[in-house]
Amino acid sequence: MTFLAKVKSGKVLISDGAWGTFLHEKGLQPGECPELWNVTRPDDVYDIAKSYIDAGADMIETNSFGGSRFKLEHYGLADRAAELNEAAAAISKKAAGDACNVLGSIGPTGKILIMGDITEDEIYDAFKIQAMALAQGGADAIVVETMTAIDEAVLAIRAAKENTPLPVICTFTFEKTIEGDYKTMMGVSPEMMASAVLPAGADVIGANCGNGMERMIDIITVLRRIAPGTPLLVHANAGAPIVQKGKTLFPEKPQDMFKLTPRLIEAGANIIGGCCGTTPAHIAAIARAVKLYEKDK
Repeated sequence: MTFLAKVKSGKVLISDGAWGTFLHEKGLQPGECPELWNVTRPDDVYDIAKSYIDAGADMIETNSFGGSRFKLEHYGLADRAAELNEAAAAISKKAAGDACNVLGSIGPTGKILIMGDITEDEIYDAFKIQAMALAQGGADAIVVETMTAIDEAVLAIRAAKENTPLPVICTFTFEKTIEGDYKTMMGVSPEMMASAVLPAGADVIGANCGNGMERMIDIITVLRRIAPGTPLLVHANAGAPIVQKGKTLFPEKPQDMFKLTPRLIEAGANIIGGCCGTTPAHIAAIARAVKLYEKDK
């Protein structure tokens, strides 16, 4: 069964959780390139991916969030973008096996088009290299994530759709405003996001990072209303971050996510996973909650 067929089957699917936290726990140093580990320390990257599969995830992402040549050029690795992304997908594919799916992660380039220091063609080409390499490595879908600007997100979706056969997920990162609604740092609302990325070719849309599960319920409620037939994905943080003694902590425990998962399903989420601060224990708790919810339904 294809990834999209699974998503549209009516079953709520489980995605993975945070990656960066575990890379640092395994020794990634500040200023070190996470994507380089795909070739220098592949076993450690594999362990992270496998831990989420073992926790009950139906799909896992790839260690390629910062894998565009624009991000990699900070480490002198721009010319290795294809190599590092293909390796990322191959590692996650090995961990996923035949039963689970791999989502090829594409994050923002860090460039802002309206500043005029970069062209659309340059950004498109960077996303094209990344998407094609992730497909070559075995990804089953592309996830364009943590987006805040419509123009960049649309370019990433187009690059993936026009150069690979893979379905595309697109998630934005929203923040709650003083008015009580949600917008990205670039002023994009969920409504604006959906009206732009769906015509661009996104097959699944949603939200990641920036919010814990409770606020994600609000966002998914809006997206379900304006995109009733579109599968929705959520990668929630483990609550709002708290800085203590210079260290960022995420307060939401696995049990907290367990309790909130049914409400997220009822709001319309089709795929539920985690972002910053979430661990295999959080993903296992979400998986248990989904299983109980569907059993009682």
